[in-house]
Amino acid sequence: MNQLMARIHARILWQEEDGQATTEYALVLLGAALVALLVVGWATTGGGGGKIGRLFDRVIDSVIDKL
Repeated sequence: MNQLMARIHARILWQEEDGQATTEYALVLLGAALVALLVVGWATTGGGGGKIGRLFDRVIDSVIDKL
């Protein structure tokens, strides 16, 4: 009888955690989307476009100088 109760208990616990990974994955995706939207907003309206352009110019110039 104890084995039966233990199996039932284990099965119930396993079922409760079944959707947890999916929920965590969805929350991580929502967080990443929010960060992406904030970066795009900053880059397009907050003067970030010029800063990103200068950053790329510096990176490219650095790579060219090392060649």
